[in-house]
Amino acid sequence: MVKDKTLRSIEDLVAAGLLPAAALAELEPVAEQFAVGVSSQMAAVMRSRDPDGAVRRQFVPDRRELTVTPAERHDPIGDDAHSPLFGLVHRYPDRVLFKLVSVCPVYCRFCFRREMVGPEGDGAMSDEDLAAAAAYVRARPEIREVILTGGDPLMLSARRVRTVMAHLDAIPHLDIIRWHTRVPVVAPERLTEDLVAAVSRSDKTVALAVHCNHADELTGPAEAGLRALRRAGVMLLSQTVLLKGINDSVPALETLMRAFLRLGVLPYYLHHGDLAKGTSHFRTTLAEGLDLVEALRGRLSGLAQPTYVLDLPGGAGKVPVTRELIAQGGVRTWTGDWHAYPPEAGS
Repeated sequence: MVKDKTLRSIEDLVAAGLLPAAALAELEPVAEQFAVGVSSQMAAVMRSRDPDGAVRRQFVPDRRELTVTPAERHDPIGDDAHSPLFGLVHRYPDRVLFKLVSVCPVYCRFCFRREMVGPEGDGAMSDEDLAAAAAYVRARPEIREVILTGGDPLMLSARRVRTVMAHLDAIPHLDIIRWHTRVPVVAPERLTEDLVAAVSRSDKTVALAVHCNHADELTGPAEAGLRALRRAGVMLLSQTVLLKGINDSVPALETLMRAFLRLGVLPYYLHHGDLAKGTSHFRTTLAEGLDLVEALRGRLSGLAQPTYVLDLPGGAGKVPVTRELIAQGGVRTWTGDWHAYPPEAGS
C-alpha cells in the first residue's frame, strides 16, 4: 500500500515551508470552501525546480479564489443535467462518464469540479452504483466508450480497478475504456506494477488521458510511470488547461507538447478555463488562447498540436475555439442548437 504523504491543510503547507505562517489567517477561508491537497511529488517540485512558480500556483491556495464572478457556477460544464444515475454522465450518444471517486492526489485551484471533489465530496461509486452504471451501458449498444474519471480514478486500489475493468470487459459492444487522471504526474508512486497491470489488462482499447499543464511537472518518476503505462500497451493522450501566468506563452506550451511526444503521449486537448467558482484569475481570453495555438502551428509538427476547446456552460459539450465563435459570441453545437459564450452575465 502507498503511504499518503499529501499536504491537506494550510497548516501542512506552512509546516512544509510552502507558505509563510502569516498566510494561515488569510487562506483559511479559502480552505473552508475548497479542498487543499499537495502531493509529496509536487511539493518536492516546488522546492527544487519551479523557478517561475508555475507548479506552485496550480496547487497552493490563493486569496483570489474567494472572488466569484457573476458567470461562474457550481457545475460549470453541466454534469448534473446529463446524469441519469449516481456517478454516470451521458452527454454524447456514443460515450459516458463514470465518476468513480470524489478524491484526488492533488486539488487543482482551477478545477471545474472543485465544489464536488475532496474529503467532503459526493463519495465513491459503490458496488451497486458500478453495477447499475454497467447495466446502463450494456442496455445501450450505441455506447462505444466509457470514460473513467472523478475525482481521480487512479486513487482506487488495483483490486478495485480490476473490478471496474471486469464490468466493462463484459460489455460486448464497448470498444474503448478511457482513464482520465493526474496520478502518473503528481503521484507516480501509485503506479505500482499491480496497478498498471490492472489498468491495462483488457482486450479492448485502453486509453489514458494524463492531465499535465507545465513541463516542470514531468519529473523522473513521472516519466518512468508514463513509460510503464506505454509498455503495458496503454494509449497515452494529454489534457492541458490553459492557465494565465502558468502556461500562457508559446515557449511554455511548445516545451510541454515536445515533452509529451518524447514520452509517447499524444497531445489531445488544450482546455480553455471553465467557469468554476473563484477561478477568474486563471482564465485567459479566448482570443489570447487562439493566438497561442495558432503560433504553435509554425513551431511544432501536426503530432504535437492539441485541439483548443471550450466546454460550453450548461452541459452543451465541447467545441473547438475558432475566430468565428469569438466574433459571433457563441456557436452551434453538434445537436444544431445555438449556445452563447460568454453567457449573458459575462466572463
